[in-house]
Amino acid sequence: MFLSTIIREAVLALVRNRIRSLLTMLGIIMGVGSFICVVAVGNAGSSRVEEQLSNVGDNLIWVEAGSRARSGVRIGSRGTKTLMVGDAQAVLDQVPGVKNASPNVDGHIQAIYGNLNWGTQYRGVSPEYFEIRKWQVRLGAGFTQDDVEKNAPVCVLGQTVALNLFGEEDPLGKTINIKSVPFKVIGVLQCKGFSATGQDQDDFVVMPVTTAQKRITGAECLDDIYFSAASRAEIPEVTRRIIGVMRERHHLRASEDDDFNIRTPEELIRAQLAAANVFTLLLGSAASLSLLVGGIGIMNIMLISVTERTREIGIRLAIGATEQDIQLQFLSEAIVMSLIGGALGVLAGVLGSFLLKNTLHWDMQLSPHIMAIAGLFSAIVGIFFGYYPARKAAQLDPIEGLRYE
Repeated sequence: MFLSTIIREAVLALVRNRIRSLLTMLGIIMGVGSFICVVAVGNAGSSRVEEQLSNVGDNLIWVEAGSRARSGVRIGSRGTKTLMVGDAQAVLDQVPGVKNASPNVDGHIQAIYGNLNWGTQYRGVSPEYFEIRKWQVRLGAGFTQDDVEKNAPVCVLGQTVALNLFGEEDPLGKTINIKSVPFKVIGVLQCKGFSATGQDQDDFVVMPVTTAQKRITGAECLDDIYFSAASRAEIPEVTRRIIGVMRERHHLRASEDDDFNIRTPEELIRAQLAAANVFTLLLGSAASLSLLVGGIGIMNIMLISVTERTREIGIRLAIGATEQDIQLQFLSEAIVMSLIGGALGVLAGVLGSFLLKNTLHWDMQLSPHIMAIAGLFSAIVGIFFGYYPARKAAQLDPIEGLRYE
């Protein structure tokens, strides 16, 4: 009963000065709203990075032929011809924690169907490639190990190639020509879209690695080997062991540089994710400053209110109100003001996110968790900045209050 009376009195006091109360709450509203919008943008960016991380591959470790520097000479990527299919099998046999491996040869080709042609990239791989790089087949099926052993002229198309060669026509079972070799289309991959660097991930043709070596390149060396670690935690140790096996197979002395590059794209994307999270934190911190400004506004208005209501405070104290009653009265006014401002701020943040998404086409990802934190923070601001004015009101001498004009 006592608490409800205190809250009712606080609401009535705010209503009596509604314009001043609204202007005071404006800082809280803007702070909470901007905080929610900023975090929504940051969450969407982090989600995109996480999606890119998922699309990169299944704990991918990428070995590329060629060294960036060997014996003082900068060779460059794919500058050597020492990477072989046997290297992939040796790593599988000797390195614990390696789940899958796929050799890779690739290059640029013209894919021809009827009177249409499309410049794209081919990839000669093993069937494990689809699992390692997390590619899903949308139509048809992927090729098998039997196709690899028989050098079968079959291929699976990326979505971009399928659209440009076949349009709305069903490509399954059709024949395309690549370097005068007829390839039967047995599948179409699920669309992945553009990568973080702006590259079209769907613009390529996949075929068995042996078919690419014997019918396209005429060489046994590889351009890359893709490995899949059993878990993310094992990637650093697996990478170190792969380097050891590769150096031993390539007969490299301790003084010689690697004749291959080894990469873990996950590290780059995780760095992007960390940067996105830090950026979101910085923007959120900047937006939360508005809450502090709103809190200072509450303190300022409450101090003015204490001065204006000095006689009222004196009368209350004279007829039996305790210091605790007075303090609770003014503190409740500050808390009610901040809570109403926080609720309106959450509404403003949701509406602002909706407007940004529909007008500027920004990706927004609202989080109920963040909304709750913003609302709670606004209440804390009210308590923190309302305490001093409430304490000052409670310590007022009732005689001085009754004399005040």
